[in-house]
Amino acid sequence: MSDAPTKVGVLGARGRMGSQACKAIDAADGLELVAGVDIHDSLAGLTGAHAEVVVDFTRPDVVMDNLKWCIGHGVSAVVGTSGFTDERVEELREMVGDRDDVTVLIVPNFSIGAVLMMRFAAQAAPYFESAEVIELHHPEKVDAPSGTAQRTAELIAGARADAGCGAMPDATASDPSGARGGAVGGVPVHSVRARGLVAHQEVLLGALGETLTIRHDSLDRESFMPGVVAGVRAVSGAERTLTGVVVGLEHVLGF
Repeated sequence: MSDAPTKVGVLGARGRMGSQACKAIDAADGLELVAGVDIHDSLAGLTGAHAEVVVDFTRPDVVMDNLKWCIGHGVSAVVGTSGFTDERVEELREMVGDRDDVTVLIVPNFSIGAVLMMRFAAQAAPYFESAEVIELHHPEKVDAPSGTAQRTAELIAGARADAGCGAMPDATASDPSGARGGAVGGVPVHSVRARGLVAHQEVLLGALGETLTIRHDSLDRESFMPGVVAGVRAVSGAERTLTGVVVGLEHVLGF
């Protein structure tokens, strides 16, 4: 068994998350940062650096092209970019096909606390008549709702459906300004963008006479880095545990 470190490239390397990921990978045992690629840089630099895994922190409008390139070149990917609908995930599965040399791990949130928050919300959802998601981020975030909120609402909706829960009560008949937010799987989702925030989410659950609030706060982007490193290790090298297209850090953490 080779003791050579896994060679890792980062896409979006000069962005907030990408630059932090570069530092985390560079400091991690068994990983070697071999390329940092950003807007207007050629992906060919990844080939020249012999990257085995790519971490993508780019934008929803370019990420699919990046992943098509990675899959075509036999490079596994850990994706923190938002915007992954069911249709996009299925498109990636078609791209990967039956290849066993490439893994694409899509992670709505790399924070271990956020993953636990999503798990707790799904566990609690069938026991409450109402459930809503409120996500709060910095104003530079280009998409809404966040990938975390999207995934949380999907998990809540799935848990309620599995338990045979009916539609949630809501007598709203008029909402010309969209004050009730969007809906994912029938779960209302609200997005806040304000200076001073990093990444925060609340799940508000309600039943007769009581409410339960599950909240997670990422106060610094460093909170995401253990998850990034764990994701890279899970798709490559001797520690590889995942194959195909996988959604969610919970598959890396084992729950």
